[in-house]
Amino acid sequence: MDAVQKIKSMKSRQRIVMLTAYDFPMAKLMDGLVDIILVGDSMGMVVFGYDNTTKVTMQDMARAVGSVSRGAKNSLVVGDLPIGTYDNEKDALKNSRLLIDAGAQAVKIERKPEIAGFLAKNGINVMGHIGLTPQTITNFKVQGKNEEDAKKLLEEAKAMDNAKCFSLVLECVPIGLAEKITQSVSIPTIGIGAGVHCDGQVLVTHDILGLFDAFKPKFVKRYAQIGNEMKGAFERYAKEVREGKFPSDEFSFH
Repeated sequence: MDAVQKIKSMKSRQRIVMLTAYDFPMAKLMDGLVDIILVGDSMGMVVFGYDNTTKVTMQDMARAVGSVSRGAKNSLVVGDLPIGTYDNEKDALKNSRLLIDAGAQAVKIERKPEIAGFLAKNGINVMGHIGLTPQTITNFKVQGKNEEDAKKLLEEAKAMDNAKCFSLVLECVPIGLAEKITQSVSIPTIGIGAGVHCDGQVLVTHDILGLFDAFKPKFVKRYAQIGNEMKGAFERYAKEVREGKFPSDEFSFH
């Protein structure tokens, strides 16, 4: 069974664990501990310091995917297609193949079931993404809260399923609606701010480690404060250099 089929087989049987990574050392640390490593365009914010994800390029993504794939030997590597790179079938296929060639085993796209279906027919494994879709949405709040919007999201989820996506990210969706969607599609759902009833969960690694503090969404749980530890190390190093304590004889050649 290949890695993608393994993920599909986990639906309703075993919880799927997904985290983001953008470089070799982070991928190597989480490899095998998580089922999926997402090389997300979230790196635009947590790595590059942009205000949103829309300035991330295919060159950025391909380089990051290559770095992650060299560190991940067991987890499935999925690469985000940035905004504007899958607006039509030709671009979608060309750019998907760039990420596959760089080392990804699948790509992720926001919405666009017709593009997802075309890619799947051409041998590309596709992870769908609905709900709050950061590339295009301007209203950053929970999606599908009223009956009409909930119905649209359910229909969209079924369309992504019919398009042969192998999994579906649900972002910022009410817990009850996420449960209904999960029960209504044949593929695993992976929630981010979508409650416990999804088939799996994903968070941005920099968020759970305390490395990104520009803002903290309600759905983020901090599992460590690595940022504080790093700052402390930088402070101690700077102090020792300025006081002439580093490098001591122990760290010098003779």
